[in-house]
This record gives sequence, C-alpha cells and structure tokens, in this order.
Amino acid sequence: MLELGLVAFTTYFATIGPPDVAVLFAALAGKQGAAARRRLAIKATVIAAGILLFFALFGQAVLGHLGISLPALRTAGGILLLLISIDMVFARPSGAIGTSGEETEEAAHREDISVFPLATPLIAGPGAIGATILLVAEAHGDTLKIASVVAAMASVLVITLVLMLVATQVEKILGKTGVHVIARVVGVLLAGLAVQFIFDGVKGAGLAG
Repeated sequence: MLELGLVAFTTYFATIGPPDVAVLFAALAGKQGAAARRRLAIKATVIAAGILLFFALFGQAVLGHLGISLPALRTAGGILLLLISIDMVFARPSGAIGTSGEETEEAAHREDISVFPLATPLIAGPGAIGATILLVAEAHGDTLKIASVVAAMASVLVITLVLMLVATQVEKILGKTGVHVIARVVGVLLAGLAVQFIFDGVKGAGLAG
C-alpha cells in the first residue's frame, strides 16, 4: 500500500506539475485581485479533483465496456507517461500536462479561467487522467490501496492549490530555471515508473517470459 502510494504521489506530481501550474496561474491571473485569484485557485482545484475522482471510480468500468484489458492499459499508460517524462527532462512543452499556444492565448482573454485552462487541461489533463485509471487498476480492487492512490492525488492537489495561492512568490523564487530543474528531476523518476508499467503490461499480455 505504501509503495503504491509513493508511486502515485510521484506520478501525480509529474503529470500535474504544481510548480508549472503555479507559474502559469501567475501569468494568466496576475492582473486580478488577491481575492479573485484565491477564488479561481480553489474553484479550479475542486473541479480538477472531481474530474480525477470520476475517473478513479468509473475509469475501469469505461475501459471494460470498451474491451480494453489491464495489460493493454498498463502498456498504453506507460508509453504516455514515458512521452511526458521525456518532455519534462528536455524542458519541452507537453500537450498532456499543459496547454497549447492557442489554448493559452484563448485563456488570456477569459475572466474566469478556473474551468479552462486551470482545472483542465493544466491540473486534470490527459496525463493525470490516464495515470488515475492506471494507478487504480494497479490496486486490483484493494480498498486500502485505492485509498492510498486517492490520498496521493489529494496531497498533490493540495500542494498545487497552495502554490497557486502564493503563485507570485513561487514565480519570483523559482523562475523558469528552477521550474525546469524540478521538472527534470521528477521526469527522470517518472521515466523509470513508465518503463516499469510497460514491462508489466507486456508481461501481463503473455508477450514476454
């Protein structure tokens, strides 16, 4: 249970990227007052939590309805996380954990950015959603293990919220270089986890001894 919880925390930290979210939040909401920024940050975090919890509860049922097996999910999820980790290590923008240029430009003209692009795709993006389904599947129905995944998710969401609330200070302290350093370190860890997921998926499918 503890091992899965640590894997889940690392995976969520990588796919959500709290420092990145905080820096982008500071850029998108910097012109609004402190009270407005606080409301946006809290609303975005609550909506993102709802999205991720939905996929934690019903993601496997959806996959089962589509006929997607657990080994296939492990392999596909591992490949997705590996691609994300490569972008993180090389400090490249990733559509799986961030917004595209067009989305960022559109968000710049919005007053309420809590749902888009904050809640999704910045916080609950494709990477985090895929990781949620994969991690819950790894729990094999064990209530305590699922609880550890949800606890890890909640922990990273709380960290993300706190960093958004102090986004201006985070941007000044870390800067682009600091954010990239953190992303590279976490990206290396995520790459190892991603490869392990791929190995487990291939083995589970009976394609390797």
